Formats: sequence, C-alpha cells, structure tokens
Amino acid sequence: MRIDTEIRHVTKPGANLFVELGFEPDEAERLLAASRKQINDTQMLKRQLMEELSIWIAEHHLKQAEAAEILMVSRPRVSDVVNKKTAKFTIDTLVEMLSRIGKPVKLAVS
Repeated sequence: MRIDTEIRHVTKPGANLFVELGFEPDEAERLLAASRKQINDTQMLKRQLMEELSIWIAEHHLKQAEAAEILMVSRPRVSDVVNKKTAKFTIDTLVEMLSRIGKPVKLAVS
C-alpha cells in the first residue's frame, strides 16, 4: 500500500486562506477578521493566565524546578509559562495549573 504524500498546493504566507477555500471575497474577509480576533482573544487570555503563574512563582521565590514539582509539570513547561509561549498551552492546562496552586479561575463574560 502506497501512502500519498504529494503536496498539491501551498498557501502563501499572509494569503487569505478563506479565499483559497473558495469563499466569496467579502465573506472571506469577514471570516479572516473573525478568526484573527478569536486568535488574538485566546492569546490574550493565555498571557493573562501565564502572568498569574509567573507572579506566583516570583512571589514565592521558586526556582523553575521547584515550581514544576508543585505544578506537576516538567521544568521546561515552567520555562515556557514564564516566557509566555502561548502556543504551547491550552487554556485548560493553564487553568489547571492555577488551580493546583490555590488560584481557581473564575470566568466573567461581558
């Protein structure tokens, strides 16, 4: 059995993927703007959660290895939190980490 690995099309960086998927230009622009907003909102929320974790680590004068043990993650994961590498975490993971240190997250919708 042969697995098909041929690349048939590559979307150029910065191109509107929705246009390439066949949406009408106006709809493609609307979808692109909506997706960018959602991505930005998610990244902002992750940064806020990471900031809370970073502040807690600093306030307790913890080394990353010590924080990792308390948070039940690896030391490199703590480094990723401190360095705000949002792409490496889900919101759920960050909320769980905050819960482990006694900082439950409350959601407010406005």
